Amino acid sequence: MKLCAAIDLGASSGRVAVGSLDSDSPNLGSLVIKEVHRFKIDVHDEVERGLRWNWAKIVEEVKVGLHKAQELGEIISIGIDTWAVDYGLIDSQGELIEDPYCYRDGRTDGLMQSIAETIGAEYIYSRTGTQFIFFNTAYQLYAARETPALKSASTFLMLPDLLNFVFSGVQSNDITNASTTQLLNAHSGDWDWELIEKLELPKSIFPALHKPGFTVGTINGHGSLDGIKVVAVGSHDTASAVAGVPLAPTRDSAYISSGTWSLVGLELDSPVTDETARAFNITNEAGVADRIRFIKNVSGMWLLEESVKYWKEKGITTTPAELARDATLLPRKQIIDTNDPRFAKPGAMPERIAQYCTETNQSVPATPAEFARCIFDSLAVAYAKSLAELIKASGRTVREINIVGGGSSNQLLNQLTADETGIPVIAGPVEATVMGNLIIQMMSAGMIASLEEGRALIANSIERKTFTPSSVKV
Repeated sequence: MKLCAAIDLGASSGRVAVGSLDSDSPNLGSLVIKEVHRFKIDVHDEVERGLRWNWAKIVEEVKVGLHKAQELGEIISIGIDTWAVDYGLIDSQGELIEDPYCYRDGRTDGLMQSIAETIGAEYIYSRTGTQFIFFNTAYQLYAARETPALKSASTFLMLPDLLNFVFSGVQSNDITNASTTQLLNAHSGDWDWELIEKLELPKSIFPALHKPGFTVGTINGHGSLDGIKVVAVGSHDTASAVAGVPLAPTRDSAYISSGTWSLVGLELDSPVTDETARAFNITNEAGVADRIRFIKNVSGMWLLEESVKYWKEKGITTTPAELARDATLLPRKQIIDTNDPRFAKPGAMPERIAQYCTETNQSVPATPAEFARCIFDSLAVAYAKSLAELIKASGRTVREINIVGGGSSNQLLNQLTADETGIPVIAGPVEATVMGNLIIQMMSAGMIASLEEGRALIANSIERKTFTPSSVKV
């Protein structure tokens, strides 16, 4: 049996899962997945060095997971996906110069506005089609222009490609994550050298690009792991997640990848970089099989995750599942703008939500369940607004919404989304990112013929639940 290993790293946790095809299942067969390792991903807040990822720990945990994967049988390939925008810098000796910054670090504060004014927001968007958000890689690199790290850098690698390099020794960037940097030309599919020059960034550090399905190399220098193929998947976790969504072949489906971030999107054949799309701050990101992910970013379960941390520090222990259950019993009261900048940084989220409610003349939630209800209602409103903008900018018709990822198990939010949009919601798979990662590896190995076949395989492997809009909002 051919086994593939998916390494899926989110901004709060990572896991390694093994996938195989079960040809004995009816119709197309099914995708069988077993998670073998899960770990927390830490960020260190250091006064002098800023917010940094603990890179050595991430690498070590991935190795642990791969060795556990080998206990299940022969692994023919691995595929790595991570969150977007963050990167590592390699010196001429092939060494990582410093721990990668976390995108929530404050070093980019104010840069988005000043660069948009200096170079021109219309100019940047018409070329890259990338949303303007304060932590884009372009601003991170601009902030680092005069640092010893960037001055001594030989190669710039996005985090999944940095891991590919750790295992294979090959330096190359995947286009799906490169398209989140605001440095990729959406029309040519190559680095936007003119924009890079305007930002006064060294052109020499940007390596060649590859697409999902490309064999980067083989693992080398890691003992029993040596010889396993390293296959490029949708290295941006959302790209793999979208690949794992069983979208209707009629092309009238929207998707929401619901995790720490919620990505509301449509799958298009070509980018849309006109003034309407720019005004709505929609991003065009490269997808699997040359598709375009036409996306709006919404600050998703991050709000709840930070709130749970806050309450734990106050001696109140609860879980997202418990909060969702309790929130179901409450009415809708408050709505916040989930993308307000105050909610972007780590910290006392309930205090910030309370402050927002006070400033907007709303009542203030009093219990964790009330805060959770506020968050869920606000996310549903944000989803509906984002989808309306995507539809207007693309001219597409949407008849169903597919919610995938960890947030798809939140039945209250699924129903609220259906009610707010007036469109049926289909929930699942929860493991869309891992499934998408795996089917790309299987396409590369010739086990699956196409993305459509892979999606049909996923649909045949899971049970999904439909939430129908109600006439009365919950």
